[in-house]
Amino acid sequence: MEWVWPWLTTLGEALLQLFIQPFYYIAVILIALIYHRQLLQERKLFHVRLQSSITQTIRAVLGGILIGTIVSIVSLFLGAHFTLGSLICIWAATLVLSLFRIRYLCFAYAAGLLGVAQFGLNLASGWQPSGWMGSITETLRTLDMPALLVLAALLHMGEALLVRMQGVSMASPLLFEGKRGKLVGGYQLQQFWAIPLLILVPVTGGGAELAWNPLMNAGHSYMLVALPIMLGFGEITQSMLPGQKVQITSKRLMIYGTTLLVFSLLAAWWSPLMVVAALIAFIGHELLVWYSAFEEQNRSPVFVHPQHGLKVLAVIPESPAADLGIEAGETLYKVNGKLVHSPEELHRALRMNPAFCKLEVRNHQGESKFMQRAIYEGEHHQLGIIMAPDNHEVWAIRLRPLTLFHIVNLKLFARLKKPHRDEAPLALPPAPVVSDKGSIEM
Repeated sequence: MEWVWPWLTTLGEALLQLFIQPFYYIAVILIALIYHRQLLQERKLFHVRLQSSITQTIRAVLGGILIGTIVSIVSLFLGAHFTLGSLICIWAATLVLSLFRIRYLCFAYAAGLLGVAQFGLNLASGWQPSGWMGSITETLRTLDMPALLVLAALLHMGEALLVRMQGVSMASPLLFEGKRGKLVGGYQLQQFWAIPLLILVPVTGGGAELAWNPLMNAGHSYMLVALPIMLGFGEITQSMLPGQKVQITSKRLMIYGTTLLVFSLLAAWWSPLMVVAALIAFIGHELLVWYSAFEEQNRSPVFVHPQHGLKVLAVIPESPAADLGIEAGETLYKVNGKLVHSPEELHRALRMNPAFCKLEVRNHQGESKFMQRAIYEGEHHQLGIIMAPDNHEVWAIRLRPLTLFHIVNLKLFARLKKPHRDEAPLALPPAPVVSDKGSIEM
């Protein structure tokens, strides 16, 4: 057990390093800005806050700590090790990529790009620049790419678990224009995590020795170094419920991560496979994004009003609808015995008995559920239900790639959609305020 104390010492030093360096805190602040921007978007579209940006940030931080711990332990047993130069390269590549699109904050893009760059530099082995360019070139040529790609694979397998655990709770409804300019309802699944990693770095002396023979052994002594990174993904769905999209995305990410892990481990034994693994890291992730977008374009939208009833896009937390158990994607069929086909009819049906309501709701399978509840003073005039879009004047989001600058500036790509003359407005007159005694205040 002589090896235990050196490892406890280097673990304590790495944790101290994590807490005193600014990079982890920068990642947490950036995540907080992302979710605050999402909150502003919800208020712009629906005039209400559906989720707390503070709660989402805390959930993301806790999820990141969980996956960071698991990935650090697995990479430790595999013996995946890095130099300080490789850690700097990862951060630099991630930062540069995020300037183009915020989803490029993903570790796989940085690792794949560095792998392809190393392959190109090795082909041009005769090119030996001088100065700072020479230092960068030498660092890229000496990167342990199999270890970086193994780490990318482990992180995406962890991401698959996080998506499954937290994906639905992070989903946010939105309205955007479809192919023909018609307003479409859907969900934005945007998740980012700050991952605190502890990485092995080989040292010539004074480090700790491994008590086992790892698959990727580089020396006899190591130290642990803190590597905080960001991990994230973004999806928009109009053809599936958030839970369905989360399940599919999680499975695909797990398959992608497992495939990348296999090729990365094989590349550690046979170096020609390194460029294949790097291409899988970058192109494979892009294929996931492309196929998801292709799938959405070729499926019918879910949040469309049926011939009879009103489709539910979202339910405000802690509202009467949430208390009754109404879910997104269900259809509000009858209110107080009256069929409803528009928000105006819903409003009139609710005013028939301002202190009490009886509902018939059809679930995702088309089966009817009967509900009833008292309505109290100050509660949402539509029971806390956000309806799927209809032909009305409303704010809509223009779908376009987000960059790091957009997040920092809290830029919203929203514009006011003007209705045609034959379209009915969605806006309703204020609902009567009903006291606990049942009296109506107009």
